[in-house]
Amino acid sequence: MSFAHDFPFDPGYGYSLDDLLAVEPPPEPADFVAFWRARYDRATAITPNPRLRPSADAHPRFRVYDLEYDSTGAFPIRGWLLTPTAAPPRRGFVLGHGYGGVDRPPLDLPRDDGAYLIPCFRGLSRSRRPPISDDPSWHVLHDIDRRDQYILGGCVDDLWTGISALLGLFPELAGHLGYLGISFGGGIGAMALAWDHRIGRGHLNVPSFGHQPLRLTLPSVGSAAAVQRYARTRSDVQTTLAYYDAAVAARYIRQPMHLAAARFDPAVAPPGQFAVYNAIRGDKRLFVLPAGHFDYPDRARREQNLLSQLWAFFGPL
Repeated sequence: MSFAHDFPFDPGYGYSLDDLLAVEPPPEPADFVAFWRARYDRATAITPNPRLRPSADAHPRFRVYDLEYDSTGAFPIRGWLLTPTAAPPRRGFVLGHGYGGVDRPPLDLPRDDGAYLIPCFRGLSRSRRPPISDDPSWHVLHDIDRRDQYILGGCVDDLWTGISALLGLFPELAGHLGYLGISFGGGIGAMALAWDHRIGRGHLNVPSFGHQPLRLTLPSVGSAAAVQRYARTRSDVQTTLAYYDAAVAARYIRQPMHLAAARFDPAVAPPGQFAVYNAIRGDKRLFVLPAGHFDYPDRARREQNLLSQLWAFFGPL
């Protein structure tokens, strides 16, 4: 699939849909599971101490609160909490944003009966903090030469501690939690959900960080291009990236999952997105998008169809 564009490469990469559905995740490091389980144990030992105050932001169907909670390394994570005005929440959701960050809570939400925790991952949007750059092309390189300190691992921690914060505020929602992540938040979500079964169902939309070896070779724009440029001068970066591969992590996801993957995407190469979907071994559903990170005819209708699917998918929570 292709569209008229000005990129100096083909964002469809010559892959047919059958080709995309055949992309397998790469091999994993021998201690991959031990690395992530230890990290999960450290993050869930944190008491996040969520703090709320009424927000200047507004939503037609939800009360909006400014949120702050503590993540690993005493990093303060800021964002929003939304609670339904019509009735107490029956389920909870954590939303993971893209690399463009998030300036305000979204208006289109899949369920009106949920409480929504919307964290800004460390270094981005409301959680900006020097010396971390909020430019995606620099943020993605922060501590990339140090496996245990790499920024993506900290962002996974922020998701896990966010789940703890949501359950601290609404303990009655235990067993009724979902996750929705797009692009950057989709890749972070795959890495997090593989080990955290407090989340009962998840949706990943054009997830990033899938199949890192391929990601280093397929021409792209944005943060992927930044990693490619860096890797040309520092070959040891591949050692770190092997642990932060959303497709490898997806092998360990056991929750029912819904994925939206694009056939044409200049920022997150489609083979990496489909590698995440293909790696999931359990209950999974696929929504094929014509394109991601790119405007195209009929996009609004497609996104509305996707939202309708998510309303039904998260109903059993």
